[in-house]
Amino acid sequence: MNKLQLDDLYPLEVYARLRADFRARVMEHKAHRKVHLGDHVSLLFEDRLTMHYQVQEMLRAEKLFEPAEIAEELAAYNPLIPDGQNWKATMLIEYPDPEERHVALARLIGIEAQIWMRVDGFDPVMAIADEDLERATEEKTSAVHFLRFELTDGMVAALQAGASLSAGCGHPRYTTTAAVSEAGRESLIADLDPPGTADHRD
Repeated sequence: MNKLQLDDLYPLEVYARLRADFRARVMEHKAHRKVHLGDHVSLLFEDRLTMHYQVQEMLRAEKLFEPAEIAEELAAYNPLIPDGQNWKATMLIEYPDPEERHVALARLIGIEAQIWMRVDGFDPVMAIADEDLERATEEKTSAVHFLRFELTDGMVAALQAGASLSAGCGHPRYTTTAAVSEAGRESLIADLDPPGTADHRD
């Protein structure tokens, strides 16, 4: 999947006019790409469109328009766009009550490494977590993690042939499984190059 370039972005004054429609489009897109794992964990699978929106919102909030400043934002967010043989997701641990959240994050240390995706007929693919920086401490995990799932050619071919897709968590204190909806599965397939055209692992 192509990374974002400076020319892909709207100037601030143009984005101001387009923002409402663009945001509505992105929110609808995101709805198909969010997978709930139980009541307190969700995965939002990022792609070029979600990152385009994120960058535009950052430029708007910070009123950034210098090319060097924009380049810094692109360098920060482009790594979250899938590369054609993987999925990339923002993982959120959500507890509305601050005290409950504090206790939960201490109980769930290591949960980010226990998230998996599974194509029917294959072993689960475990998440590779937080490659940009360490987000957990010895006392607690973070409420936000960034995950990568690497797929093989066989998995991609099976998905394109109609195999079902599920997600789950194997943490001993938070074990759950969820089926990915058909709309979500189709959206995630769009992130992947056809087998043999990318450097998939066997």
